[in-house]
Amino acid sequence: MRHLALFLCMAGAAPVAAQFTTPVQQSAYGGCGLSSCQVGWYSGPAVADLEGNGSLEIVWGSFDVVALDAAGGERWRGANAQRVWPAIAVADFDPGSPGLESAVGRNGNQLTLYSATGAVLWTRSPFSGGEVRSLAAGDIDGNGDLEIVVGRASSGGTLQVSVYEHDGSVRTGWPARRTGEPGFGAGMYNENLALGDLDGDGQHEVYAPTDTHYITALHPNGDQLLASTLYGLSMGLQKTWAQVGVHVEHAVDLQGFANCGTQHRPNFANAAPAIADLDGNGSLELIVPGDVYNCAIGDPAGDLYYLPWILKRDRTRWSNASVDWTTIPPPGASGGPIIQGQFATIEDAVVNAVPADLDGDGQREILFQSYDGKLHAWWLDKTEKHSWPYTIPGTGFRFGAEPAVADLDGDGDAEVIFTTWPQKGGNAVGQLLVLSHQGVLLTSVNLPAPRGGNWNGGLAAPTLAQLDADPNWEAVVGTSRSGVVVYELQGSAATAIRWGTARGNLLRNGQPPATGPANALFRNGFE
Repeated sequence: MRHLALFLCMAGAAPVAAQFTTPVQQSAYGGCGLSSCQVGWYSGPAVADLEGNGSLEIVWGSFDVVALDAAGGERWRGANAQRVWPAIAVADFDPGSPGLESAVGRNGNQLTLYSATGAVLWTRSPFSGGEVRSLAAGDIDGNGDLEIVVGRASSGGTLQVSVYEHDGSVRTGWPARRTGEPGFGAGMYNENLALGDLDGDGQHEVYAPTDTHYITALHPNGDQLLASTLYGLSMGLQKTWAQVGVHVEHAVDLQGFANCGTQHRPNFANAAPAIADLDGNGSLELIVPGDVYNCAIGDPAGDLYYLPWILKRDRTRWSNASVDWTTIPPPGASGGPIIQGQFATIEDAVVNAVPADLDGDGQREILFQSYDGKLHAWWLDKTEKHSWPYTIPGTGFRFGAEPAVADLDGDGDAEVIFTTWPQKGGNAVGQLLVLSHQGVLLTSVNLPAPRGGNWNGGLAAPTLAQLDADPNWEAVVGTSRSGVVVYELQGSAATAIRWGTARGNLLRNGQPPATGPANALFRNGFE
């Protein structure tokens, strides 16, 4: 498709066992001043040839948005006083503007589209207020043009999601869920969007978990998706997704309410969902991590653990001939928050679902970092195998970011690459870590010292790319206090990407990248 570019290709060399030595820092403090760096948040960097001249740029947002060359030199800067939370989507949004554009969501209720050279094409205020923490893109109506979908991080039960055309106009029927429509919802406080065609009709549905135990699900025209009649009727009408609450036990979903204290339910305030064909049968599933809590106590005081739900297009729980996710896994090693909401001590963990095939068997595992200080990996048989979950190392409180997943050495098994962040103070730093598919640490390196502030870490997924002429791949990291940092991953010439950037691809729509000879972060396999 004309708006999707192919920059990152698998190496054609025969697989050679890699020697996983310490990643080599190539550049640091990209986008920073001489004495300080702007604070970076949960926005993962993008790597793309913005101007179509054969030269890759790194695009990243803290408060300002910066485009850097491969060596970390600044190409352009979009200055702003409001922070960037969601990963920036980079694609050919505007057919009348040369090169690739960057769609940026910010605090202060801002959505901005930048040109390939950093000019502001337009800025909009999608909602009545709040922060744009959720942003994704896709050709949701199948007409060949990309739309930008955003979600609102503030209170209010309706008008949580809106859709913009490439010219900055609001798509007809949005924002949604519309006032007066049936269902329940609230704010979206992380990258709470996934876009995908689960029913094969050529159009993408919009899936938006909210700060409730309900999921807002919408057609491209803003109408609500209907749930299966398995969940009953409401006033004689088929229920929408937003009328069918999610609980730990499916029987409670059918019951329609929880007996709080004995029947638990999740909260989706910080849940970044994903869409993938988990078992390789050609059908897509929605994966949503949820914060299970005791509703007799309330959230967050009653928080217990995170687990994933897998849902089908009609809102029913997923199963196949081998496994049945009508019953979700037992908590196992999933625990409660080690610390939460104490921002003077440490920034909170957020939970982004990553469906990726760790062991090369054609089925995807479900990975996510949790507030228990662990990186979890669930197999489809509802177990965590080998050495999973992996506990984030270091002194004091530590959390981990959304991982990237790639077969770095071409042996068929994936490696898991992610950053961590420490509690604040003492100039503590997080790390870049590489784990085996079994959850065993292969190598790690400390992130650079903070430039300004008293700590440094990586709160967002790294982006894997080939930035220079040598065959090894690089991990491009956005940090809290050292700007953009680039590491060369030793022994990675045979890399094949399985989840190579924040939210799976540069459209940030929660889908894995395409597989095969054109293995690129711009593409996902379902457009």
